[in-house]
Amino acid sequence: MTSTLVPPTTDRRPFRLRHGAGFWVIAAAFLAVMAFSTVPTPLYAFYQARDGFPTWVVTVIFAAYAVGVIASLFLVGHVSDWAGRRRMVLVAVLVEIVAAALFLFWNDVAGLIVARTLSGIGVGALTASATAHLSELRAVARPQEAPRLAGTVSTVVNTGGLALGPLIGGAFAQFLPAPLLLPYAVFLVVLAVAAVAVALVPETVERAEERPAYRPQRISLPASARGAFSAAATAAFAGFAVFGLFTSLAPSVLAGTLHQTSHLLAGAVPFGVFAASALSQIVFARLSSRAQLKLALTLMLVGLAGLAAGVVVASLGVFIVSGILAGAGVGLQFRSAIAAAASLAAPERRGEVLAAIFLIAYIGLALPVLLVGVALILWPLVPVLVVFVAAVAVLSVVAGAGMLRRG
Repeated sequence: MTSTLVPPTTDRRPFRLRHGAGFWVIAAAFLAVMAFSTVPTPLYAFYQARDGFPTWVVTVIFAAYAVGVIASLFLVGHVSDWAGRRRMVLVAVLVEIVAAALFLFWNDVAGLIVARTLSGIGVGALTASATAHLSELRAVARPQEAPRLAGTVSTVVNTGGLALGPLIGGAFAQFLPAPLLLPYAVFLVVLAVAAVAVALVPETVERAEERPAYRPQRISLPASARGAFSAAATAAFAGFAVFGLFTSLAPSVLAGTLHQTSHLLAGAVPFGVFAASALSQIVFARLSSRAQLKLALTLMLVGLAGLAAGVVVASLGVFIVSGILAGAGVGLQFRSAIAAAASLAAPERRGEVLAAIFLIAYIGLALPVLLVGVALILWPLVPVLVVFVAAVAVLSVVAGAGMLRRG
């Protein structure tokens, strides 16, 4: 049996927020979790200096997070379709609280891998569930503006949270004591407050009387929609590969190739990339879908070419500006991919399809970075990064052309 949407009058808890307020609570919780997931980015240099491990170990620690996301999306990302949106969002926030505690009390390499894996599991449980929950909460509160606003808010808080995390981590490292403890203590409190608030949000999915048999993630799409889904999935994969570069190796590039050792800068550069991704979705929201895709492809290609040039000539300015351009392109491309994937699914399978697109996106976050880590054992950083951006550029062209061809 499939679940059905809950009418706004059937929630019997003693106190609950209205759907409009619940929409913003879920958005804030989504933002907090995504920011927490990237707060370690500028702190890897501290761990590396303290424990003396090589750069490729950073890619392993980072990849543990992505593996957690992928496993979670595959195993539980779609469960909110029948277990409930609010319930899955709350579970995800609680998992992040456990991860924050681990960062505080077990922060050698093994502990970092476990904490990052748990953080990824929480993000995997959250992304599709929160995206669908936002859409359904807004559909009840303001049905006339639900699709556009909910889609914009969900993608903006996703990428905006990813942007805030490195900036917060870099600011703590630059200006405050105990950089490997204080950021996680603060997020532990923020996530605890978010958990309490999420518990008061209305549920939008009614649990079936008979619990469906559990199965891992799969996608049920008509044959005519599979080409469109494949193009959207490739776009998400390529975009998150760019994010993976900046959330794992940007501080190493800044310190090793560009000779910049500021911890604040190590956080500000990924912030700029993710902020550009979030802002591009707001600034260009009124463009047609086709115009957004064309602009996304242009920005991605120019930005990626600039990134390659920036590391070859060791120019900080070129590297930063190119990262911002590429990030803006990723934001528009990813928004288009999410919208395309969601449009292919019936409401009762929306969480399933969104979980699948996020699953592929996070494979893009993990797999290329792991390959870069392996390559760094054999070759220097600069040629490895040049090959990386060239491969991502090819994928972006294939994905953009496929999405444009299918309208």
